[in-house]
Amino acid sequence: MITLVKGKLEIKMTGFVVIDVGGLGYKVFMSDNSIEKLGNIGDNVKVYTHHHVREDDISLYGFCTMEELRMFELLIGVSGVGAKTALTMLAVIDPSNFALAIISEDVATLTKIPGIGAKSAQRIILELKDKLKKENIDKNSTIQMIQPISGENKMQEAIEALQVLGYNRKEIEKAFSKLEKASLTTEELIRKGLNILSN
Repeated sequence: MITLVKGKLEIKMTGFVVIDVGGLGYKVFMSDNSIEKLGNIGDNVKVYTHHHVREDDISLYGFCTMEELRMFELLIGVSGVGAKTALTMLAVIDPSNFALAIISEDVATLTKIPGIGAKSAQRIILELKDKLKKENIDKNSTIQMIQPISGENKMQEAIEALQVLGYNRKEIEKAFSKLEKASLTTEELIRKGLNILSN
C-alpha cells in the first residue's frame, strides 16, 4: 500500500502529475485545485496518496492534505460514488465545508457539485452519518449521536464535523482549548480546528 509519495515534480497535466522518486516516476491523479497548490516543475513535493486497486485498474490518487485524503476515502466508500466523482467533489468543495454539509444534512451544498443530484447527495449524507454513528458505538464513545444543526450546539457540531474527517474527540477538544470559542461560528471553529490539527 502506497500512502505517501515524496520527490521531484516532473510533470503537471490536467488531472494528474508525475513525481520522480529516486528515478522512478509515479503517476498520481489529483484534482486540478490540488495540482495548482502543489508547486512548480522541479520542486520537491509531498503528496498523500490512496492506492486504488481494482480488477482492471491500479491507480494512485493524490492529495495535498490528510483531510482531503480522508474525504476521498469516505466518498469512495459510498455506493455509487467512484474515484473520479470523488476527485471532482474535492475540486468543488473543501473538506471543512463537506463535513459541515454532512452533519447539517445540507443537500443543496452537495448538489452544487457536478454529477451529484439530490438523490446522490441524500445517499452520501445518509451513509456517512450512519458510518460515523457506528464508529462512535464501536469505540464505546459517549459522544452524542449526530443531530441536525441548531445555533445552541455549535461546539458539538464542529466536533462532529471534524470527526467526519477522521479526528478523535480528545484531539479535537485539545485543539479547541487553544481557541477563543465564544466569538466563532461553527464554520470558523472547524477551519481553525483543522489548522491546529493538521500542523
